Amino acid sequence: MKFMVETSARHVHVSPADLATLFGEGYELTWKKDLSQPGQFACEERVTVVGPKKELKGVSILGPCRKQTQVELSLTDARSIGCAAPIRESGDLAGSGPCKIIGPKGEIEISEGVIAAKRHIHATPADAEALGVQNGDIVSVKIDTDGRSLVFGDVVVRVSDSYALAMHIDTDESNAAGCGREVYGEIVK
Repeated sequence: MKFMVETSARHVHVSPADLATLFGEGYELTWKKDLSQPGQFACEERVTVVGPKKELKGVSILGPCRKQTQVELSLTDARSIGCAAPIRESGDLAGSGPCKIIGPKGEIEISEGVIAAKRHIHATPADAEALGVQNGDIVSVKIDTDGRSLVFGDVVVRVSDSYALAMHIDTDESNAAGCGREVYGEIVK
């Protein structure tokens, strides 16, 4: 059974309080386009992520707001700006990297929240059953591309009724596999 493999570029998830600091009190995120996961969307808003060495301008915010601000970078991005970015599942932020985030109305310093997202598959319970996996399983996924086919190990399976079937990798991983716009993967044993 094949499923879509999507490249997740650098982005930020913000808490309501941090959104107010960065963009002004009462500000609401502006929808730009829906993402593959139900209820998730790319926003018009952009911020600058600052590390000890350098900064990344124009980093997208993804909505809706989250409980805690989180910055997801590729390992290349993190190294280039001098930030620590442990490989973690989204939301697993304890002890992760710090950075500064600058918006048009203000800036924040987060003491933790910078991660390189662990590659993962979103699946509904029905999808998981069809794939023969359960929530939390670690699998390998083969991606066939022209001249750069690759098997990714250490892919965590995340199962929820609120998901749509798709695998997410970051830009470093996507480039390593020579991924284009439409790429599919399959679990290999």
